[in-house]
Amino acid sequence: MDRITSPHKPGSRAQRIYNGMPARELGSEGWHKPWSGGNGGNCLEAMKLADGRIAVRQSTDPDGPALIYTSDEMTAFIEGAKAGEADFLLS
Repeated sequence: MDRITSPHKPGSRAQRIYNGMPARELGSEGWHKPWSGGNGGNCLEAMKLADGRIAVRQSTDPDGPALIYTSDEMTAFIEGAKAGEADFLLS
C-alpha cells in the first residue's frame, strides 16, 4: 500500500508515498524529534503517516529524502537497539 491521502493537504487527491521521496512532499507539520543528543540539534525527525507507516528524515536536510518504514520495521529496530543489537554503530 503506497497511496494515502496526505493529512497535510485536506481535500487533496491521493499522494504516492515511497521510500526516498523528497521529505518536503510530506509537508512541514507533524515532524517530531523523538530523541536529540548533545549534537547541536543535528538529529533524525520522524512522522507517523496516516496509513501507520513512519517517515524519517535528517533534521539538517528537511528537503532531502524521507525513508519510509512500516510500524513493524520501526518496532524491530527500536527493540533491537534497546537490546544492544545496534551498539556496533557507535564504535
